[in-house]
Amino acid sequence: MILTITMNPSIDISYPLETFKLDTVNRVRNVRKTAGGKGLNVTRILKQLDTEVIASGLIGGFLGEEIKKDLTQNEIAHDFLPISGETRNCIAVLHDGKQTEILENGPVITEQEARAFLQHFEKLAVKAEIISFSGSLPEGLSADFYRQMLQVCQPKPVVLDCSGTALREVLQGSVKPKLIKPNTEELASLLGREISTDLSDLKAALSDLMFDEIEWIVVSMGGDGAFAKHHETFYRVTIPKIDVVNPVGSGDATVAGLTAAIQQGLSDEAVLKQGNVLGMMNAQEATTGYVQLANYQKLYDQILVEKV
Repeated sequence: MILTITMNPSIDISYPLETFKLDTVNRVRNVRKTAGGKGLNVTRILKQLDTEVIASGLIGGFLGEEIKKDLTQNEIAHDFLPISGETRNCIAVLHDGKQTEILENGPVITEQEARAFLQHFEKLAVKAEIISFSGSLPEGLSADFYRQMLQVCQPKPVVLDCSGTALREVLQGSVKPKLIKPNTEELASLLGREISTDLSDLKAALSDLMFDEIEWIVVSMGGDGAFAKHHETFYRVTIPKIDVVNPVGSGDATVAGLTAAIQQGLSDEAVLKQGNVLGMMNAQEATTGYVQLANYQKLYDQILVEKV
């Protein structure tokens, strides 16, 4: 079983517009609302892969109940800790080939709720083969909360997709995740310098002492594919060009693919191909956290994974 964690879930609202006009009315015909947050995007993709998955995290208020209702209707198992605050909305306006996001901060978590969640999480983690942590931490939780969670669930393998201070805190901790998935911008921020797509520069970056004891580092590079390090082996992942419909959630689909492949004990090449093909397939769909599996093999066969 895979356990997914979304500490700051949301109702994700997508507004597709041909043109976005400021300071006036914009009318939207095809509004899409889904249970969101990065971890729930991961969960939906895992469900489509027929993987046994349970979603957890913190949830509260009317919107929290709507998320649970959405998951139940889609036959996705969930076991959230209820909180006193209200779960948030996140809005993506898709316009003129661009994407403008309006993200609410979400609830403020109390110290009592934080302690209760660690206890709740510890019980769930016992049943999991692998765990996925995704997204930001809500206000009220300390910046090292993911690090605390890693302590609680060890020695279970964890796939971590977060950024900023939360990621830095994890990297400074004694218990490491199995895999992290920064993009090039996040990698540059961690190292305090610009990162080019030059192979020698990428190798040097992933060999930094900051990443010691992390088995997998997968750097997403958008249309340029990915660069990865597994133990001491480096890989360049080249992907075909695709028509992008909605890029929201593509990184989460990649995380789902990576997590499921690691759980299954697949080869390095298969892990990287599955992660990247699902990210691409998500980008080809209007609905976030959805893929057309009928297209899986065709795209999978076009991805090139090379040792470098």
